[in-house]
Amino acid sequence: MSSETLLSNPEFSFVLPCLNEVRTIQVCVEKCRQSAIEHGLDIEIILADNGSDDGSIKLAESLGCRVVRVEKKGYGSALINGIRNARGKYVVMGDADDSYDFSDIGEFVKGLREGADIVIGNRMKGGVLPGAMPPLHRYLGNPVLSFLGRIFYNTKIGDFHCGLRGFDREKILSLNLKCSGMEFASEMLCKAVIHEFNIVETPIKLYPDGRDRAPHLRSWRDGWRHLRFLLIHSPNWLFIYPGLLLTVLGVFGGGALMRGPVEIGSVTLDVNTLLYFATALIIGLQMLSLGCFTKVFHHRLYTPHKKLPVLTKFTLEKGLIVGGVLIMIGVVGSFMSVGEWQSTKFGDLNPRDILRQVIPSATAIMAGGLLVINSFTMGVIESLIDLDAEN
Repeated sequence: MSSETLLSNPEFSFVLPCLNEVRTIQVCVEKCRQSAIEHGLDIEIILADNGSDDGSIKLAESLGCRVVRVEKKGYGSALINGIRNARGKYVVMGDADDSYDFSDIGEFVKGLREGADIVIGNRMKGGVLPGAMPPLHRYLGNPVLSFLGRIFYNTKIGDFHCGLRGFDREKILSLNLKCSGMEFASEMLCKAVIHEFNIVETPIKLYPDGRDRAPHLRSWRDGWRHLRFLLIHSPNWLFIYPGLLLTVLGVFGGGALMRGPVEIGSVTLDVNTLLYFATALIIGLQMLSLGCFTKVFHHRLYTPHKKLPVLTKFTLEKGLIVGGVLIMIGVVGSFMSVGEWQSTKFGDLNPRDILRQVIPSATAIMAGGLLVINSFTMGVIESLIDLDAEN
């Protein structure tokens, strides 16, 4: 492999995000080149530097690496720019702190050459050496977030946050990845799953890194950013399922209490509980509406080639009819309540009896009003999408 081959038309680009890793760059570069020799790869090594001031850049250049300077701070920013500047058909990304063994990527090479879009390591299956991962990450953060990722996105990926990955460069660029921080790792996998990429997982070992400074990762901050991304891009789990639960709870719980108090053991549920069931119903309906809006946007962004039931079955007119019926039911119930009040010559009423009628009536009016408003909102969204498609 000549230096000209390495720079002009490599098969593999090794992209190493870097921020003050002068202690470990050389050993990482040597392992990349060892893999190239062992597997017969034409490679280039890119150091995506995020503002190092410890001599990392000078050392990398002296070792023959191509340095891409990334001004915007963040793990994701460094990798996005490194991937964009890569020239290889395939990219292998991994931290420059020697926690991943670049000399042991045979399964990555094999998987990519056999047609995988992404090959990702699984540290939990391959083994985490003593001192390589803080207990908080190993036993709480990574297992919990990976579990939620599997549930939210219906995938079998076991280690959502492994930083050693190989992938088809053009496929990853097509995802238009944006996250600048550590949540970039989740963004890549979530969007790849949504786009039905062929993802292969392989066991790898995680080694203690060689740094002499504090890690860039901030456990709670970056953990929240991962969780935030998983939720925001999963409208079913963020809005639809909780909304359904609250709506069902409000309908059946409220329906039971409309007939009279309900005794459960020594506890009596009455109009006070009915009010909370009504609240649950209204919040649930609004969450369902927001879930529908979000699914429409996600469909437009990620899978416009697929049919979305919300788009094909929902119509503004249907929403207006159902909303109008609910409002009329609420209005009729309200007039009946006024009739009860009139029968006492507008005097005092038994609060428990009248609230059992007023609360459902007011809830029906609010639910119908929400449905009418949200139906028009959905109509506006569909019109904007249709207009965008025409343009």
